[in-house]
Amino acid sequence: MSETITKIIAIDDDPTGSQTVHGCLLLTRWDPDTLREALKDPSPLFFVLSNTRGLGAMEAAAVTREICINLHAAIAHLEDEGQPIQPVVVSRSDSTLRGHYPVETDVIAEELGPFDAHFLVPAFFEGGRITRGGVHYLMVDGEPVPVNRTEFARDSVFGYHHAYLPDYVEEKTQGRIPADQVIRFDLHAVRGNLGERLRALTDNACCVVDAECQADLDGFARQVLAAAAGGKRFLFRSAASLLTALAALPPQPVAPAEMSRFVRGGRPGVVLMGSHVPTSSRQLDYLIRSCDVLPVLIDLDRLIENEDGLLSDILQAVDGAQSAGRGAVLYTSRDERQFPSKEERLAFGDRVSAFLVRIVEHLPKGIGFLVSKGGITSNDTLSKGLKLRTARVLGQVRAGCSVVRCPADHPRFPDLPVVIFPGNVGGEEALAEVYRILSRPIDEVPGGRPRDAA
Repeated sequence: MSETITKIIAIDDDPTGSQTVHGCLLLTRWDPDTLREALKDPSPLFFVLSNTRGLGAMEAAAVTREICINLHAAIAHLEDEGQPIQPVVVSRSDSTLRGHYPVETDVIAEELGPFDAHFLVPAFFEGGRITRGGVHYLMVDGEPVPVNRTEFARDSVFGYHHAYLPDYVEEKTQGRIPADQVIRFDLHAVRGNLGERLRALTDNACCVVDAECQADLDGFARQVLAAAAGGKRFLFRSAASLLTALAALPPQPVAPAEMSRFVRGGRPGVVLMGSHVPTSSRQLDYLIRSCDVLPVLIDLDRLIENEDGLLSDILQAVDGAQSAGRGAVLYTSRDERQFPSKEERLAFGDRVSAFLVRIVEHLPKGIGFLVSKGGITSNDTLSKGLKLRTARVLGQVRAGCSVVRCPADHPRFPDLPVVIFPGNVGGEEALAEVYRILSRPIDEVPGGRPRDAA
């Protein structure tokens, strides 16, 4: 039998969790064969894109359960073949505490447990999210703001009242896990020797972890992996920075500023913006003001009235921009609609998502690159619009923004680079910065070379 391989498996509730890593696979399918392929891949980690943040709680539980059952079968199959796997399971979710907690961790514990503990580790340094004194903060203009005082806490589906994580846990578990039973790993503990405390954890204890910088999580990850190697079983609910620490990857091979070397033929690209959080709207305004890009509105009122006509007009506008050597940004109406229930809000979101998929399917074949703005939008772009079963992460074009590429044999967009740009990452200039990097002439890129037209 071969040596046991540790594999970090991130079940990601939208496709933005790869925003700190490179070289790994993203899976938009989770059948046992695809999971076995990822488990055998040389990269130390992979992501299963469940997209559950765009689903209701019951659907999220069902999808998570299916992934876990298939994962268990895939691991058992490889062990029977003499390739034992030690899985480290991460329920990757939002760094601003939105998502189906504890639904997803409960299901994972039922199907892949028992676990000695589950850890909440929401720090995401590239996005300005830190945890100190048990309180989770968003850095705004250099100042830490408790996340319950931000727009994210007022989310119409995943809203919450507490930034102090033990209180957040009590709120989200409806008192099943009282705040005084949540175990805190503060900065002093994280920066010290955790071995004894980790070995003492049992019965899926709920733990929350402070972290102010990547070194904090690097040290924490080394110690939890050592405890796991000694037989302890841990589950993690985290943002992206913990994955950086667990995987311990070297620097990405292509620097962010050089990502335009992957742009097909140096041609202009398309930005598709489904995210309507205020951060995204500010970035959209800045992009339109500062870059030579054609703004194209996806009018949601017209979507209801005449979907086919709207699609035809949008594609005609993109074609015209491409012919003129100009990029285009396609964006949904910026106002957030109000609905009588969460179910109706999600149903309308499904209709909008399906329309954005139709746009991606019919974009001009010759576009140079695609930027997908928003988690749900990006998941649908990869899995439905581009119909990718797996995709490999090339790296980050800026902090928090992953670049993947369609395979060379893709029937419509061979070798197309696609940026997965989360809705809530970066200042107002961030989207324009990414657009400028990808639009940079190839002869200005260090190490760049013209790519054949696809």
